[in-house]
Amino acid sequence: MNWREEKNIVVLTGAGVSVCSGLGTYRGPGGLWEGSGVPEVATGSGFTKDPWAGWQFFIPLLKSILKAKPNPAHLALAKMEQECTGNFLLVTQNVDGLHTEAGSGRVAEYHGNMLRRRCSSPQCSSEPFMEKTVPSRLPLCEQCGNPVRPDIVLFEEMIPADPSHRAKRALRTVDLFLSIGTSGTVTPAAGFVRSALYSGAHTVEFNLHESGVCHEAVTGPVEETLPRWMA
Repeated sequence: MNWREEKNIVVLTGAGVSVCSGLGTYRGPGGLWEGSGVPEVATGSGFTKDPWAGWQFFIPLLKSILKAKPNPAHLALAKMEQECTGNFLLVTQNVDGLHTEAGSGRVAEYHGNMLRRRCSSPQCSSEPFMEKTVPSRLPLCEQCGNPVRPDIVLFEEMIPADPSHRAKRALRTVDLFLSIGTSGTVTPAAGFVRSALYSGAHTVEFNLHESGVCHEAVTGPVEETLPRWMA
C-alpha cells in the first residue's frame, strides 16, 4: 500500500519507539515496573503524600531522557507528517518528548511529558512549563509555594482531556492506523485498534512480535522496519 494516498492517518507509539534512543520499555527487563510492580510513589495519591520521594523515583528516568536523542523511527514519523496531504495525528504514550524534538508537530502526548512540569495544586492558575534540569531538592511553585511535579499521568490519574479528545476525534475518520512499538492487546492501544477497525481503517502494527490484532504486521526493530516500510 502507499501511505501517501491516505487522507486521514493516526499513529500510536509506545516505548518500543524509543528503545534505540537508549530508553527502556516500562514493563520489560530493567523497566520501571519490572519486579515489584508499581510503587506507591508512582501513583497520584502516593506522589501527593510524599512528592520528593516521587521525584526521586522518577529522576533516573529524567536523566535518561535528557541524554536521549531521536532515532530513525522518530525522524521517519516527522517525515510522514510533513508529506501527509491530509489529516495526521501522532498519539504517543511516551513521556520523553522525542517526537517533538524530531520535528513532529501534530503530537498528542497521551501520558504527558517528563520534561514539562506543573504545580501540584489544582487551585493554582500557573501554567505548565518546560524544564530540562534535574532537581536536587523538591521544586516549589513560584506562584503559590506548593510542590511542583512532572506533568505526566501517574497511576490512578485520568488521561488529560485535550489529548484524549484529539485522539477520539481523529479515530472517527481514520483511514490508516499505525501502531508502533506498543502491544496492540492492552489499553490504550487495544481501544485505539478497535476504534480504527470500527471506522474502516487499514491497520498496521510495527513491533518486535506480532499481536494479531491488526490487518498487517511488520516485525523487527521499529527504527529499521518503519523507514523501510515508508519507502
